[in-house]
Amino acid sequence: MTSGPHDDVLEFIRHNPRVVLATLRRDGSPQLSPVLATVDAASRVVISSRETAIKTANLRRNPHATLCCITERFFGEWHTVDGAVEIVSLPEAMDLLVDYYRRSVGEHPDWADYRAAMERDGRVLLRMTVERSGPTSMG
Repeated sequence: MTSGPHDDVLEFIRHNPRVVLATLRRDGSPQLSPVLATVDAASRVVISSRETAIKTANLRRNPHATLCCITERFFGEWHTVDGAVEIVSLPEAMDLLVDYYRRSVGEHPDWADYRAAMERDGRVLLRMTVERSGPTSMG
């Protein structure tokens, strides 16, 4: 298997899901959201959000974002990534949200309940293709 230019940061995100998502407001200023991220089978960074969230509205207007990825300790290694973001809405998002949960948390005790909650919350999957990563730092 060949390695890609962003393999290190994607591996970091797989083990450190705490990220700050930066999107752009209508006026061009940044809007920041602390979220949990993971990496899907196609090496895209995925995040669960709500259809009505400000970050989702910002991404519908400008489908590009930046992530600052940190460790649980906060101080230490960190990475940034930039890329185009696709928004996948329900019903197409359901299986992707299940995969997101499995990659993030593991098996759910009641998948029917999880699916109902995703419908009730109007969940979407934000899917970033990483175009640029770095720099990294040790704090």
